[in-house]
Amino acid sequence: MNVRVGLGFDLHRLEPGRPCILGGIELPHPTGPLGHSDGDAVLHALSDALLGAAGLDDLGTLFSDKDPRWKGADSATLLTECLARVHAAGWHVVNADLVIATEGPRIAPHRAAMRARIASLLHVTPDAVNVKGKTLEGLGALAHGAGVAVQAVCLIGKS
Repeated sequence: MNVRVGLGFDLHRLEPGRPCILGGIELPHPTGPLGHSDGDAVLHALSDALLGAAGLDDLGTLFSDKDPRWKGADSATLLTECLARVHAAGWHVVNADLVIATEGPRIAPHRAAMRARIASLLHVTPDAVNVKGKTLEGLGALAHGAGVAVQAVCLIGKS
């Protein structure tokens, strides 16, 4: 089997009054990611990892934040379009591994729901998706609940 690895990264500021959508689900939290779309940094990082592995354009090129069509867009829709491009190039998803770094919403209580949602979007079983939450230990610009950063790695294959 021919395989490739992709790496994605995204971060967003957390703002009061915004819905907290991460990993394709809404978390109960007083702040949410600020972005041109719904701000789901998890699905954005994952989309870039998939596109990169397949040698395709990145998320910002395909869905520019300068284009009003994507204002408020559901990131699950963007991921679905990215996955369709990956499939059209002859690749399928083998697995995905994500790290969510934030002192905003706690990730652990929502890991199972995120894994299930992401697996559904990628057409894989939940055991092919891993989600980990990390705190920032009060360090750096994202500390004290100011933002969320996500790193995603995926493996794609072609039989």
